[in-house]
Amino acid sequence: MGKLEGKIAVVTGGGTRGIGRATAARLVAEGAHVFITGRRQTELDEAVESIGRGVTAVRGDITDPADLDRLYDVVRDHGKGLDVLFANAATASFATLEQTTEEHFDQTFDVNVRGTLFTVQKALPLLNDGASVILNASTTADNGTAAFGAYSASKAAVRSFARTWANELKERGIRVNAISPGPIDTSGVVELAGENSAAFKTHLISTVPIGRMGRPEEVAAAVAFLASSDSSFVLGSNLYVDGGENQF
Repeated sequence: MGKLEGKIAVVTGGGTRGIGRATAARLVAEGAHVFITGRRQTELDEAVESIGRGVTAVRGDITDPADLDRLYDVVRDHGKGLDVLFANAATASFATLEQTTEEHFDQTFDVNVRGTLFTVQKALPLLNDGASVILNASTTADNGTAAFGAYSASKAAVRSFARTWANELKERGIRVNAISPGPIDTSGVVELAGENSAAFKTHLISTVPIGRMGRPEEVAAAVAFLASSDSSFVLGSNLYVDGGENQF
């Protein structure tokens, strides 16, 4: 029996070939029924096929309140409330201070900050007492990566949300924590760096004491820990999954 047997979970950005999909698969393996959401139906269909069971896909964009309502309507119809929420969906792109446009800033904060806030807020009526909420932050919130200012600031906001919401929801026994992945080897890294992805990966590896990039499954294992009763005394924390990148 898995550590999440009979639990209901939501993973935003669960269709992407990276942390979201790996986490959805891990939570299913631990016994949960997982609802995944994302903007691209093709990726959602691929995720459902690869996971194979215990997963329901609901197409939607976390920046659209109507899409969030539709997601939670589907979860509500399942009739068991919500035990685990992994607010994972995010966007990232490079821009220095000089290069940052209003459009770049607004898009970054619309998804990563506003989208995360309303993903959790709209889940509140469904969250069962004792539920676990995990927010996907980032090590970049701490380390001042050049040309990543808006993204890093948005993830610092996510980290702050975890502290505040943990305090606000503690009376219901709902635990809110953040997770901060370091460099993780996903398709998103390739999309971010484009034709320079090989050199970019080499640079990222040079920043990690353990000497490699992380795997999505390693982040998923950490999320599963925060989702389960194994982390029952963990509240408002920020769990680094970074190969030591921000620890030395």
